[in-house]
Amino acid sequence: MNSAARLKIGISACFMHADPARPLFTGKTLQYVEQSIAHWVMSTGALAVMIPSPTGATQRGDVTLDHYAQWLDGLVLHGGADVSPLSYGEQPLQEKWAGDKIRDEYEMDLVAAFERHGKPVFGVCRGLQLLNVAYGGTLYQDIATQLPQALQHRDASTYDLNFHTVEIKPDSRLGTLYPAGGKVKVNSIHHQAIKDLAPGFEVEATSNEDGLIEAIRRSDAHKPYLAAVQWHPEFHQQGSDTIDDAALLDDFLSAAAAVKQAKRTP
Repeated sequence: MNSAARLKIGISACFMHADPARPLFTGKTLQYVEQSIAHWVMSTGALAVMIPSPTGATQRGDVTLDHYAQWLDGLVLHGGADVSPLSYGEQPLQEKWAGDKIRDEYEMDLVAAFERHGKPVFGVCRGLQLLNVAYGGTLYQDIATQLPQALQHRDASTYDLNFHTVEIKPDSRLGTLYPAGGKVKVNSIHHQAIKDLAPGFEVEATSNEDGLIEAIRRSDAHKPYLAAVQWHPEFHQQGSDTIDDAALLDDFLSAAAAVKQAKRTP
């Protein structure tokens, strides 16, 4: 397949802000993507493109996020720093949970641009939390502090080998992707979680152990595709007993292909 025929999927950037004490790239802002998410997007032949923020201290030229949204076929929001409580109208309970408001604003602008152009968006971990906040929802700043009875959803010592089970709602779109239903095993690498679900979204999966929201989707199928999961599908290993995430990726890419085809049709 030539490059013109392949889907072009944007991936939002992680930020490493300028730090005069850092020995490498001293005082410079870095934007990057984690390798696994790019490889996951490319696993079925799509092209992965990191979308840099066009704003900042060294901004030049007239490129906007709308240019990327018009050119690309879909967007993946991936993991990283906490969503700032300031982004959903709260003050940080502790300084270490202050999050990255600069990245929040960049990603919310990015989501809005893809919304304007009718392109699908899929969120992973932080991406689920960001979508929820962007559309009016709120978060638990720290599960262990605010929900002490909840499962341990992040374990620094085991990282992506920390697992639990989720219950997929059988009457949801996710339920049609996984018709066997029941409890499925996923990784868990987060200490924040959805508190108030954003208007216009529905819950597609919850943590079996404590009921925390693990997957969401926009309710109105006539609006651009918006869906997200709290786990990291890109970290699941093929042949393991975790959920097969191919159906998730195929669903998102199918939505991107449908929009691309519709825009080609007179």
